[in-house]
Amino acid sequence: MVLESLFSAASAERKPWKLFFLGFVYATIAMMLSLWIFKSHASLVMVFLTVLATVPLMYSTIILEEEKDMQGGSETYLLKQHGKALSFFVFLFLGATLAFTFGYVVLPADITLQLFAVQTQTIADVNTQVTGSVVHSAAFFSRIFFNNLKVLIFCLIFSFLYGSGAIFILTWNASVIGTAIGNFIRSNITADSGIFHYFEISSLGLLRYFIHGIPEILAYFVGGLAAGIISIGVIRHDFISKRFNAVIVDASDLIVLAIAILFVAALIEVFITPVLF
Repeated sequence: MVLESLFSAASAERKPWKLFFLGFVYATIAMMLSLWIFKSHASLVMVFLTVLATVPLMYSTIILEEEKDMQGGSETYLLKQHGKALSFFVFLFLGATLAFTFGYVVLPADITLQLFAVQTQTIADVNTQVTGSVVHSAAFFSRIFFNNLKVLIFCLIFSFLYGSGAIFILTWNASVIGTAIGNFIRSNITADSGIFHYFEISSLGLLRYFIHGIPEILAYFVGGLAAGIISIGVIRHDFISKRFNAVIVDASDLIVLAIAILFVAALIEVFITPVLF
């Protein structure tokens, strides 16, 4: 009850930047508890515990956003209102990602291998699929875009069935990205590296994955919010009211927006990130 009561949806929308620290705290506590209690399954348990702390905030936010839809307003106005929730979700995700990255970098190698075992295997599988089958940029773009679209569909399904279920997929992605960034930093830092080199490598690691990673995660949050709004409307029987059509229209706009953001993110990942790094 302590962790989930730190922020309400309304207070999070007023000061979204504070959610960065909340995400960092949630993920850090989850890593500590998973190593302490469930060490052999820590890589999955830490994701579950982070989600457990985040679900109440996610659920209350979806309820708040659905109420905004029921009150009416233009699509531009509603998208602007939803933007407040999306901004603090992104900060929450960034905080969790940085916590996982920090844990990967500073913990002893043997603990890191156990704590991020499943995430490391996932990254290895993805790299094998990409290097083994992608030759041209167009094929690479198609593979990246449709893979991200599949994740978006999972977010839609999870959010509709479980209300705030998309937060599980998003937290899992945060742990995978954190592992990738942490591995990049750890692989490029030597024992005699100075503080400037630490800062340089850490910055490069963050930029390498955040340039396209942030738009991707934003798209998943947009899709998850859309499906969650519909889910709450069905649960509360708002689908009987005439205003529910406006909810469907708003959710549809959000889903289209999510697909558009994913398209841009895939373009960045295929054509911009490789040039920079």
